[in-house]
Amino acid sequence: MSDVGVDESLLKSVAVQVATEASALVREAWEGMAAGRAVAVGTKSGATDVVTAVDHESERLVRSRLAALRPGEPVLGEEGGGAAGDDGVTWVVDPIDGTVNFLYGLPWFAVSVAAQVGGVSVAGAVVEPASGRVWSAARGQGAFLDGRRLAVSAPAGLEVTLVGTGFAYSPARRTRQSRFAASLLGQVRDIRRNGAASLDLCAVAAGWLDAYVEHGLNRWDWAAGALIAAEAGAEVFLPGTAPELGQDATYAAAPSIADPLRKVLADCGAAEV
Repeated sequence: MSDVGVDESLLKSVAVQVATEASALVREAWEGMAAGRAVAVGTKSGATDVVTAVDHESERLVRSRLAALRPGEPVLGEEGGGAAGDDGVTWVVDPIDGTVNFLYGLPWFAVSVAAQVGGVSVAGAVVEPASGRVWSAARGQGAFLDGRRLAVSAPAGLEVTLVGTGFAYSPARRTRQSRFAASLLGQVRDIRRNGAASLDLCAVAAGWLDAYVEHGLNRWDWAAGALIAAEAGAEVFLPGTAPELGQDATYAAAPSIADPLRKVLADCGAAEV
């Protein structure tokens, strides 16, 4: 599918603008909850897979602003669904990545907005309501945090590699993931589980994590964050591209340890997760 005529810089600006506006809405609701205001909460796949009224409000705002700024371009969102267009730009939206953190008051959640062409991310932004931090990237133009160019870390070996991961909502899969994590833990510096995939990918871009691996992510979880990690120099494997890690694995790592860590992850049973 052709992307001739796509202006990645403009798409990035739109992603930043729209994600920032939605982030302000989410922050207001988060502060309201801290002051005692109730927020309606529902569930999706199970009791631990929550969705709030604020998720829906945030996505409605994003869709409305994209319709005004980029009329006619399809939107794929976590709450509102949708499908990629046959050609041109499709917007991929996570209105609150890290909803459980948001609900608990833990300030590690974000609004993620990405532009894709032919299923490939060409621009994106991840904005944190609690801190106001803005992560962004456009294809071939580098990755940035609040205007500061990002670069991945360069750990000297696996024993000093900090790895981020996450767990599924399914109890059976969580059990398999816990065995995988236990096997990995003795071979790296440590493991972090922060609860927001987009921000974990951004953390790899900033060198706050040396690597990140998670199974079962949806497109909206990684669409912006994976581009930001890649533009900061990370080696990135999206679902379906690293079968030795499992067909639905997302993997991002600093180049200095990307290959040996990928082998260790496979040896620890990543494909069986």
